[in-house]
Amino acid sequence: MTVAPPAENAGSRTVKPAGWLDWITTTDHKRIGILTVATSLVLLLLMGILALLMRSQLAQPDEHFVDAQTYNQLFTIHGSGMIYLVMTPFALGLGVYLVPLQIGAPTIAIPRTTLLGYWLYVSGAVIILTGFATPTGAHADGWFSYPPMADSEHSPGVGSDLWIVGVFLTTIGMITMGWAVLWTVLRKRAKGMTMLRMPVFSWSMVVTCLMVIGSFPSLLAALSLLTAGRADPSVFTSNVWNIGYQHLFWFYGHPVVYVMFFPYLAAVMEVLAVFSGRAPFAYKGTVLSLLAFAALSMSVWGHHMFATGQAANDYYSLTSITLLVPAGVEYFGMLGTVLGGRLRFRTPMLFALAFIPQFLIGGLTGIMIGTPVIDYHVTDSYFIVAHLHYVLFAGSAFGLFAAVYFWFPKVTGVLLSERLGKIHFWLMVLGANLTFLPMFGLGYAGMPRRVYTYQTFDGFGLLNLLATCGAAALAAAMTVFVVNVFWTLRKRALHPERPLAGDNPWNAHTLEWATTSPPPRMNFTAEHPLPPITGHAPLLDLRERAAAAAAERAAVGPEPDPGGRS
Repeated sequence: MTVAPPAENAGSRTVKPAGWLDWITTTDHKRIGILTVATSLVLLLLMGILALLMRSQLAQPDEHFVDAQTYNQLFTIHGSGMIYLVMTPFALGLGVYLVPLQIGAPTIAIPRTTLLGYWLYVSGAVIILTGFATPTGAHADGWFSYPPMADSEHSPGVGSDLWIVGVFLTTIGMITMGWAVLWTVLRKRAKGMTMLRMPVFSWSMVVTCLMVIGSFPSLLAALSLLTAGRADPSVFTSNVWNIGYQHLFWFYGHPVVYVMFFPYLAAVMEVLAVFSGRAPFAYKGTVLSLLAFAALSMSVWGHHMFATGQAANDYYSLTSITLLVPAGVEYFGMLGTVLGGRLRFRTPMLFALAFIPQFLIGGLTGIMIGTPVIDYHVTDSYFIVAHLHYVLFAGSAFGLFAAVYFWFPKVTGVLLSERLGKIHFWLMVLGANLTFLPMFGLGYAGMPRRVYTYQTFDGFGLLNLLATCGAAALAAAMTVFVVNVFWTLRKRALHPERPLAGDNPWNAHTLEWATTSPPPRMNFTAEHPLPPITGHAPLLDLRERAAAAAAERAAVGPEPDPGGRS
């Protein structure tokens, strides 16, 4: 996605054209954030194409659209791409762009290291995808790559080696970017910006980065163990190492779900507050719930291993169900923000509102499979596929698009089309629910996940056909989104004389909207200085104080005329 770069002249609205070398070597956190977000959106489109190919194969019984090995490659790279290359990087890229602006910092801490994180991410993505060009094809053992299935004896292709290298590099890149965002919050907050005056989104990035730093090294350890097992297959002849790999992997694999949740939840809360005309409800409770959620997230990984018989089921079930408490606080925070507000149903608000019930389905079904007696029955069935996609697509992806439509004018200076945005939204609602809701029925009926075909007598045909129709609706939705972005940017380029959207077209509450759109190189200028920071919604505080002062003047009446005239 090509956007107008941030202004280089701090005191001018004129945007200096930037060449490709300026972009790839930039130390401006806004450009690094744009690069990360744009790359993840391109990869989202690619992963969607892979998903559409899978759904085409499963549309009818005994379909031969692709063979078994190709299907295994498709679902492996689709799953790997959505988690390692799309949802996690987009969340961190959003943090790189927004957190310094929201806390009043002129720039991000360790900017060159942040840029290095981006290039590690891009390098990892390219390496993973090049597996398709190898003689044996891409990696085909799932985004989790359990041994011994993924050792060199059972998966001898170079595509698996490329997958390990690519995921390793991408993970290091994400850790690097997480450190940069967290260090910025700790060291570069503006005067008056205490921790409990930070916006909800910045708080979500604090807990997200803590989870990245705390859990992502476990994935690096798991990949190192897998590499050793591929060099010497005898490593995985012992069940101790096989189960040990799962412990290492899922110590990463469950916190990453919340890495792909918290930033999108917080973006939704920001949007709900702005389009309800009020500050986020239960701000301190939400912050505490985020911290509690992050801490608990490090203690639930074993519920992915109930069926192995090698996990303390009672303990992991208890910690999994306990997550309901902070989750409930966050949901009531969202509902409390909306109730009683003056609602404006613009495109970002529609995506934010749809996030609430759809993610709730994913969350409640997560509690179900966190109960061992239920998990034994649905493990490795399409019920798990439905749960995961209601979390990451019917949930977090709606938060992602709420963020895109909300902050697009901040990044580019222009608004996306409302008409196309609402078409995109309704197609997304239809497509997401038509695709993933039937999968609960498939899981209940006994369809296993990761199968490339099924028989007519299985009775899975109708629900799979509905899911494939839903996938087609999602493809149409994404096409509308791409058209919206390119049409908006092209219209702006062809008609530069038309007025910009304005610095704060939504009448938003947080500090990123106090500067120009796009922001200047050092974020704030003499013409657009930082306003007084008296709370977590400083621009709303300013407006409320101005309204109160105006009301007081109106109540007092006009001042007496010094000349004595009545």
